[in-house]
Amino acid sequence: MEKKKIEKGSVQETLLLPLYGRKRAMEMYPGNFNDLDCQRIYNEVEIDYNRKGIMEKIGAIMAATRQYDLASVCRSYLKDHPRACVVNLGCGLDTTFSQVDNGQARAYNLDFPDAIAVRNELLGERERETNIACDLNDLSWFDKIDFRPEDGIVFFASGVFYYFKTEQVKTLFAAMAEHFPGGKLVFDATKKKGLKNMLKTWLKDCDDNIGVYFSVDELSELKSWSSSFSSVIRKGYLTGYRPLDKRYGFVLNTVFKHLDKSCMCQIIEIRFK
Repeated sequence: MEKKKIEKGSVQETLLLPLYGRKRAMEMYPGNFNDLDCQRIYNEVEIDYNRKGIMEKIGAIMAATRQYDLASVCRSYLKDHPRACVVNLGCGLDTTFSQVDNGQARAYNLDFPDAIAVRNELLGERERETNIACDLNDLSWFDKIDFRPEDGIVFFASGVFYYFKTEQVKTLFAAMAEHFPGGKLVFDATKKKGLKNMLKTWLKDCDDNIGVYFSVDELSELKSWSSSFSSVIRKGYLTGYRPLDKRYGFVLNTVFKHLDKSCMCQIIEIRFK
C-alpha cells in the first residue's frame, strides 16, 4: 500500500508529533505504554523526523505518560459510569478512547475542522465514536453531545489549554460544569514559569504567532471559578498515577520528580456537582 506523504510544516505534521512521541516511548520502553494506533499510523505515512538525544527521550516519555494519566482517570470514571460519554477536547489524532473502551461508553472527538479532516482520513469514525469539527470556545458543541446525566460524562484534554487565554478557559469550564452535572474534566497544565520554558524548548521551531497563555499556579483560584465545581485536585504529571520506570535512568527520574514537585508538570482533575 502506498504511504501517505506528510509535508513538513503542515497540519498533518503537527498532529503527528504527539503520536511520534508515544511511538518512540513504546520502542524505547516496551511494555510500559500501550498505543498500538500510533504505530499503525506511522506505518501508513511517510515523514522524515530527525529528533534524537536527550530531548527526544524526555519528549517521548512525557507524551506517553500524559496519555497514560488521562486514560487512568477516564478508566476510573467508567468503572462507576460504564455508559458515560468520553469526550476528547482538542483530539488531534489521539486514540485514548481505544485504551479505555469498555464496550458501552460513547466517545466524542472534538477539534478544529482541518484537524478533524485529517483524523477522518487517517483514523475514520469508529464504533461508538463521533468526530465533531468545532471551536471549543463556541459552546454550541455542547448540544452535539448526547449527554444523559444518569450515564455520566468525562472530558479530557491533552496539551490543549496552554494555547487558550485564561478568561476563555474560565468561561469554558464554568459553562461545562453547569451544562454537564456529575461530569468530570481532566487536563494537563503547568505554572506560569513553565509556559516560558515551553516556548524555549518544545515550541521554539513553531510559528511566531503561536502563543501559550493559560497556567495554574494557585489551585485555589481555579476552585473559585464556579460554584458548580465539587472538587479540584492536582496530581503530578510524571509521578501522580504510577511510579517512574527505573529504565529512564537516575538523571531523568530526578528531573521528572523535580518537575512534579515544583508543579511545573501537573494533571488537574475537576469534578462537577
